[in-house]
Amino acid sequence: MPNVIVYSTGHCPWCVKVKDFLKANNVAFEERNAEANPEYAKEVLAKSGGYAVPVTDVDGTIIIGFNVGKLKTALGLP
Repeated sequence: MPNVIVYSTGHCPWCVKVKDFLKANNVAFEERNAEANPEYAKEVLAKSGGYAVPVTDVDGTIIIGFNVGKLKTALGLP
């Protein structure tokens, strides 16, 4: 099972879509609220080059936004 981290904020509809996609595919993930924790915001910047969320880290593969194709590929889903 891959290590999955989702960087999100409390008001981001695309973050909800990423989390719902992962749940629907039985993928365990850690959620890090970049709005509530300045350290997580720094991680978002370091991993993506910006502060936009969602940012999903799948074993070091960084996916910015809600991109089903990239999520499936990174997770090895059909």
